[in-house]
Amino acid sequence: MDSVDPSPLRRFVVAKRSITSIFDQLLVFVKDGSAFVDECWRGQDLGPVAVEQQSLEMQSCATKLWTIREVLLRRHMKVAFFGRTSNGKSTVINAMLRDRVLPSGIGHTTNCFLRVEGSEDEEAYLTTETSTERRSVTTVNQLAHALHMDPTLDSGSLVKVMWPKSRCALLRDDLVLMDSPGTDVTLELDSWIDKFCLDADVFVLVGNAESTLMNTEKLFFHKVSERISKPNIFILHNRWDASVSEPEYIQEVRKQHLDRGVSFLAGELKVVGEDEAPGRIFFVSAKEVLTSRMQRAQGMPETGGALAEGFHERLREFQMFERTFEEFISHSAVKTKFEQHTVRAWQITETIKAVMDAINIASADRKILYLEEREEQRDRLDFVRGQINRLSDSAREMIRTLTEEVAAKVASALSNQIRSLPVLVDEFRADFSPTQDTLQLYKTRLLHHVEQRMVAGLSHRCAVSVLQDLRDAQSHMTDSVRPLLSAPDQMSAPPLSFALTFDLGLAALCADFQENIDFRFSLGWTALVSRFIGAAGAKRALSEDASTFKDAVMVSMATGLLSVTSRASMTVLLIGGVVRISLLLVWRSVGWRLLSVSLSLYGLLFLYERLTWTDASRERALKNQFVDFAARRLRAVAPVCSTACSQQVFKELSATFSRLTQRVDLSEAELEGHIRTLSFRIQRLENIQRRSKAFRNKATELETQLEVFSAQYLQGN
Repeated sequence: MDSVDPSPLRRFVVAKRSITSIFDQLLVFVKDGSAFVDECWRGQDLGPVAVEQQSLEMQSCATKLWTIREVLLRRHMKVAFFGRTSNGKSTVINAMLRDRVLPSGIGHTTNCFLRVEGSEDEEAYLTTETSTERRSVTTVNQLAHALHMDPTLDSGSLVKVMWPKSRCALLRDDLVLMDSPGTDVTLELDSWIDKFCLDADVFVLVGNAESTLMNTEKLFFHKVSERISKPNIFILHNRWDASVSEPEYIQEVRKQHLDRGVSFLAGELKVVGEDEAPGRIFFVSAKEVLTSRMQRAQGMPETGGALAEGFHERLREFQMFERTFEEFISHSAVKTKFEQHTVRAWQITETIKAVMDAINIASADRKILYLEEREEQRDRLDFVRGQINRLSDSAREMIRTLTEEVAAKVASALSNQIRSLPVLVDEFRADFSPTQDTLQLYKTRLLHHVEQRMVAGLSHRCAVSVLQDLRDAQSHMTDSVRPLLSAPDQMSAPPLSFALTFDLGLAALCADFQENIDFRFSLGWTALVSRFIGAAGAKRALSEDASTFKDAVMVSMATGLLSVTSRASMTVLLIGGVVRISLLLVWRSVGWRLLSVSLSLYGLLFLYERLTWTDASRERALKNQFVDFAARRLRAVAPVCSTACSQQVFKELSATFSRLTQRVDLSEAELEGHIRTLSFRIQRLENIQRRSKAFRNKATELETQLEVFSAQYLQGN
């Protein structure tokens, strides 16, 4: 009876599913890893974290994995049946499939290669190499039977027979059965091997129990052995039911076939040892097995019909062949189909680990450089901030000191200019006329002349030294700030466009100047009073009318010093009394003649002075009055003028230091920006390190899965 145990072929199916799952994970992993490496390579702002070669390696790994996965999806266990014509190759396959799938019969039956594999469809169909059109499986006899001789097919052609998996358990487990024409009908053995045999896991040599192995059969497998290292070969001696006719020689014949088979496998081909070879040789009757299984499928007893004696023994041997073949091909196919791919997957994971380790190391090295640079930039920023605070205090003190010095210099120079005012006024030359319009023009020109000369004098005395002090202060500021800038070599002292201005405003100061150039007799009453009590006191005293003056004199004489109310009135009283007393004494002493002479001289003196009071005299008087007036006004505004000049210097130096501090602020902003950039790069590098470690760990995890797969399916097989 057929075995009801689970098919050993499931091992291959499970192994294929397992290795395919691993490769699916590898594909996703390598795709993500390739994108990661490409990102690291193209992110040039981080430095040489990854190189193009690493990106190319990852792409190459992805290509290899994709190719391997496509191959894995097409992988199946393949059994190729070879032997001489009419040895029953197709019948053996039909017996294994439990149905008449392939053409069989006496004589040369199979004209080409027939590939039988499972299909998910419920209907069987077939295709040819020249057409993908699905044909009914009933046409296989017309296509592949040698007697029909389809002109489109030859012995090297292939017909694919897709048989429903639901109708054959053997085909459910990725097993492909390859039937072939007889090895004795063609000389194109080499092309057969290259085209159909290089991917076969097991070769089944179907022999005839009634004859020994022929040289044509041996020649074919010698050629196979030359192309495939130690091919897996089974020998089936078919038609063993014929031995029933000669029971007395059955054991001798069996031993003869067995010995020659062992000699061929172990001695000639050397594909197995002599102790293993007998396990690869079986004596069966495929036709009996096929008949029995088809009867059982139809609900009839499997031993019904004309079956020769000893059928059950031959059936058990056929079942033993199937079981041994399934166990062997399952282990063998897993090893041959998946071992190399597993090794290649290991190599790929090792390559990826090496790439990720290199990226991790490069990222760590680059991060250390950025950390050191960021620390330097932070120290630099702290230094700049601290230094600019100290420089600000120093600059304020220097500006204060310099402005005080400028104020003192200007005040001293202005004082000298005020003292030289008579000279400046005397230098003025212009047409003078006492008329009102001409006199106003004269004064305007005089004011302009005096202001020009004073400003020129102040500039000569102050501007050069002040400008030099200003330039020295600006240079000192620049030199102090230069070390704090990000690009100190590009900074130089600003060009000095400063000019010290002296706005005396003399026209405004002397706008209310009123000259007095009327004739005044030097011995007149007014002159005498002015000479004794001053011009102001005389003006007050002389402004009183005569009666008031007389009353004041009488009161003064009556009350004396106790009733004196003003210094001016007292002085006039004394002078008047002295004059009267003097005239009285003279009159009594010399008489009227001397008095007449005195009065004549007084008159002549008056006349002389009156005649000599010319325009030149008036001009001199005006200049003298202007000097006195302007000197008083200039002395009053001297502090304001010196302060204004010091403020000009203060503003210029403050503006200079402000520009310098703005440059420092820009440098601070650049440092802060650079620090932020470095921090961002450090974060990115840390992320790259984390991701590279994650990829490496994933590669290690996949390697572990490969090791488990290898231990479960590849080692010890």
